[in-house]
Amino acid sequence: MASLLSAQCVSSLRKAGNRILFRTAAVGVERRNYSSNRGSAEYLHLSVVPSMHYQKSLPRLPVPQLEDTVRRYLAAQKPLLDDEQFRTTEKLAQDFQNGVGKQLHEELVAQDKNNKHTSYISGPWFDMYLSARDSVVLNFNPFMSFNPDPKTEYNDQLVRATNVVCSAVRFMKTLRAGILEPEVFHLNPAKSDTDGFKKFIRWVPSSLSWYGAYMVNAYPLDMSQYFRLFNSTRIPKRGRDELFTDEKGRHLLVMRKGNMYVFDIVDRDGNLVKPAEIQSHLKYILSDPTPAPAFPLGVLTSENRDVWAGLRDKLIAAGNAEDLRVVDSALFCLCLDDESMKDHIHISHNMLHGDGCNRWYDKSFSVILAKDGQAAINFEHSWGDGVAVLRFQNEIFKDTTEQPLVHPGSAAAAVDSASAVRRLQFNLDGELETGIQKAKENFDSAVSKLTIDAMEFKKGGKEQLKKSRLSPDAIAQLAFQMGFLRQYGQTVATYESCSTAAFKHGRTETIRPATIHTKRCSHAFVCQPGQHSVEQLKAMLSECSKYHGQLTKEAAMGQGFDRHLFALRYLANSKGQALHSLYTDPAYTAINHNILSTSTLTSPAVSLGGFAPVVPDGFGVGYGVHDDWIGCNVSSYPARNVHEFLQCVHKSLEDIFTVLEGKPLS
Repeated sequence: MASLLSAQCVSSLRKAGNRILFRTAAVGVERRNYSSNRGSAEYLHLSVVPSMHYQKSLPRLPVPQLEDTVRRYLAAQKPLLDDEQFRTTEKLAQDFQNGVGKQLHEELVAQDKNNKHTSYISGPWFDMYLSARDSVVLNFNPFMSFNPDPKTEYNDQLVRATNVVCSAVRFMKTLRAGILEPEVFHLNPAKSDTDGFKKFIRWVPSSLSWYGAYMVNAYPLDMSQYFRLFNSTRIPKRGRDELFTDEKGRHLLVMRKGNMYVFDIVDRDGNLVKPAEIQSHLKYILSDPTPAPAFPLGVLTSENRDVWAGLRDKLIAAGNAEDLRVVDSALFCLCLDDESMKDHIHISHNMLHGDGCNRWYDKSFSVILAKDGQAAINFEHSWGDGVAVLRFQNEIFKDTTEQPLVHPGSAAAAVDSASAVRRLQFNLDGELETGIQKAKENFDSAVSKLTIDAMEFKKGGKEQLKKSRLSPDAIAQLAFQMGFLRQYGQTVATYESCSTAAFKHGRTETIRPATIHTKRCSHAFVCQPGQHSVEQLKAMLSECSKYHGQLTKEAAMGQGFDRHLFALRYLANSKGQALHSLYTDPAYTAINHNILSTSTLTSPAVSLGGFAPVVPDGFGVGYGVHDDWIGCNVSSYPARNVHEFLQCVHKSLEDIFTVLEGKPLS
């Protein structure tokens, strides 16, 4: 898993994502329907510019020059290796560049030219995710929790669940009608994010529309993955999973106490079922006295993928094919939890993994709603990166808080929910029951090893950093480098996810925040206190910021080294070619063993996000730099001490801000 939400590069073309081409059939019909009596209840908005207007003319993700990739790779290795190790790695990299790497690169470029409908990374990246056999829980699925509704009475579980479901359908209908506002990064919103520009650009042909936006400093982002948001599920198969989407599904999958229920939230005419009826059906589920099943099926989705594939075959053989199809084709999954959240740490554990029983981790996304109205999205990562999910979450939060369709005290409709709601009942034999039991044991064992802790640094944030002409993201990343050095005396492989959604079928690229500059600066702050003047330390901070900004821009423009080397390796493997020793070099293994896996996220809809470490001896670092504070939500396994790490990061931030105030370090 790259790290939480690859939805993170929207400042400097970050915080975006990627998806696979989408149809907007019957847009005319849908557009007419928008103005009908039901219109306002059916759609979030009516975009002047069609949703996929820019898709056809998006620029293609560039394949970097091999020389640039090797240069960037060696620059990223420099702070991680001693001189002798670096010389070995440098020699191997040069040999690769002049020999087999050159041939592979030429083949990759030729292949890319023959597949202009997509990007060179899209296929290999899907394959990487779908071929992974580890459990999706902890290893891949991240979560993003919603901020509470500012009107506290709307945080009632039933009220909030009903409003979220209604807003989700409105989002889906707006998207499928082609009237969802396109995802665009505006560098000059005064010119590009205006009614006048939108009226103009809608008449520019799709094949040229991107260039029209570019002329006013606006960058449309790839939206090809959006169609996988709804009615989609990852299906386990031996060796490699499959993605399944059935847009004909009109029902919602609801889970409570490990029981699974379905009911329609879209009627036969394609309209949203009346909110009061949805409320009635959810109320019925929340008051259903059926006990938790002894063998909850959902826990199977947390298993090793090959094990789950085998058990799924047995489920089908036992006569459950139709009900599994109902689960797979549901619009999405709503998990109603019976417990209230005690604090941020409890929220993180519950939304990241829960108890394993009241989840279907394979759905493209699940909305989890606790007893006290705390809500989050947990999403399966193979179908796409976090931008589609973040856009969905932002829209849902805005819609449910500004235009809720049910209110506290709203009466549920007097309908026969007992007939409308169906509880799924599966035929299980002894082998399946044993499989479920074993899956639960494996799940409990895995999550028991995970520790999560959070930190809020309140002495400064984005505003002060920008006044000092420093990149907020660079300083947060520097604090992680300093914190790790303070705790463990080392500089280690660090991964920061960056979206390449400015390109057709872009996915992500890696920013490598551990640099020679951060290493030098960290040593000055941590290991050599008092040996540098305030001005010298400020100069080092500025150097780190500039270089991090350069790395960020390069990554967002598809000019990192990680995806290129990955694609070349994938190509060699697909040809059955022996791997060059660059790939078997311990230094290559080490730089891809990302001990610090980081991802940033700030959004008015999101209170916190989180994910597990990507290696057993790593940290999973979710963070956000706000106007006047910096927050971190960090996970670890027993090999690392997350509490101590956060204390070290906090101390590092204190030191940095002390220097920025012109004071010497004590």
